[in-house]
Amino acid sequence: MDKVMVKLTVFFEDPFWVGVFERSDEGTLKVAKVTFGGEPKDSEIYQFLLKNYDHLQFSQAVVDEKTTAKRINPKRMQRDIHRQLDQKSIGTKAQQALKEEQEQKKLIRKAFNRQKTETEKMLLFKLKQEQKKQKHRGR
Repeated sequence: MDKVMVKLTVFFEDPFWVGVFERSDEGTLKVAKVTFGGEPKDSEIYQFLLKNYDHLQFSQAVVDEKTTAKRINPKRMQRDIHRQLDQKSIGTKAQQALKEEQEQKKLIRKAFNRQKTETEKMLLFKLKQEQKKQKHRGR
């Protein structure tokens, strides 16, 4: 039976509060970013998890080498959680995964916009050619 570990990091990214979900399973890491707006309370985050976790758009899977399969002592896990809560930064793997996803979406958007402008130029060219023909039709 495979375990899926999910980690949520909430931080302030001027002017909004942002949450980054990191999901690791079978040695892969997937990341999703959510903008909360105002500072969310614990209860609001919990409600968000219950209602919207299924609808999160996770990034493409990235190989994660540091996933461990061994059982962790509950007290050690609690200490690790408190240590992570004290940290103010977001994991570098998560940042890289988000950046990769952002770059892929950017490339797709650029290709779509390029295609759209080319078709608009062709339509405008054909329209002008038709207008020229209409203008010289009476001669």
